[in-house]
Amino acid sequence: MNNRLKVLRAERNWSQQDLAEQLGVSRQSVNAIETGKYDPSLPLAFRIAELFALSIEAIFQRD
Repeated sequence: MNNRLKVLRAERNWSQQDLAEQLGVSRQSVNAIETGKYDPSLPLAFRIAELFALSIEAIFQRD
């Protein structure tokens, strides 16, 4: 699954650690999501979308 997480995070000048702390996950999880090695669970995807005030579809796209 492709995503815009890295771009959205960079626009806010957040490190992976900053984002991880806000989401309650590890920095490694954020890195894995950004690089497409891990697809977030639906609850985590909703938390990400809420944090960025965007729809899930605006952040995550199918390959």
